Amino acid sequence: MNDNVLIQVKDLKKHYNDGEIKALDGINMEIDQGEVVVIIGPSGSGKSTFLRSLNLLEMPTSGQILVDGVDITNPKIDINLHRQKMGMVFQHFNLFPNMTIMKNMTLAPMKLLGKSKEEAEAKAKELLAVVGLEDRGDAYPNQLSGGQKQRVAIVRALCMEPEILLFDEPTSALDPEMVGEVLDVMKKLAEDGMTMAVVTHEMGFAREVASRVVFMDDGVVIEENTPSEIFENPQSDRLKNFLAKVL
Repeated sequence: MNDNVLIQVKDLKKHYNDGEIKALDGINMEIDQGEVVVIIGPSGSGKSTFLRSLNLLEMPTSGQILVDGVDITNPKIDINLHRQKMGMVFQHFNLFPNMTIMKNMTLAPMKLLGKSKEEAEAKAKELLAVVGLEDRGDAYPNQLSGGQKQRVAIVRALCMEPEILLFDEPTSALDPEMVGEVLDVMKKLAEDGMTMAVVTHEMGFAREVASRVVFMDDGVVIEENTPSEIFENPQSDRLKNFLAKVL
């Protein structure tokens, strides 16, 4: 295993109904520091289950997930400590509706990282400026558009200074005209070297930003390669069929 590997997944399985449904069926993958891995595939292919397994929001049936060389599937591990290394951005933002944007962003760093209020707020302000929302700290989530909420959700994850960001279909709940503003933030993060694993239907983003594209179907990785190889030279019939429908 090279020194740059941040996450190593070994033979990961997630089965339901005593193994009748194999949501994940033996996934092996490595994600290196600074890599942007984009996971594509049809609905029900296991993409989101895989992503949510990386920080144990889904408990795998078997297999190992090593983060910084530590097997987080080991029950003796303090998973909350390891979750702090992984920021998660969900489809539906998951902001606390009764708290201001500033409170949403400073709560975890103060509670979990032990930051002072001043310190946490300074960091939050700096990050809000990066996503063009520096004037919205006192607003409540219901006062923001979907695109603004998702940008706040990304910044909230960044406030914890994670080593990797996991994005679970971050644009699929947004109106089409708001998708671009969220993808622009993600592109900037990629340029700044943030390690990211992204489940998305946005093929343009996959083509432009990914260092590697992974195509999943039926709980397994069918093909993985550079974006140009995946989109211009697909090898498997399943990938060819999928691309014919989405491009």
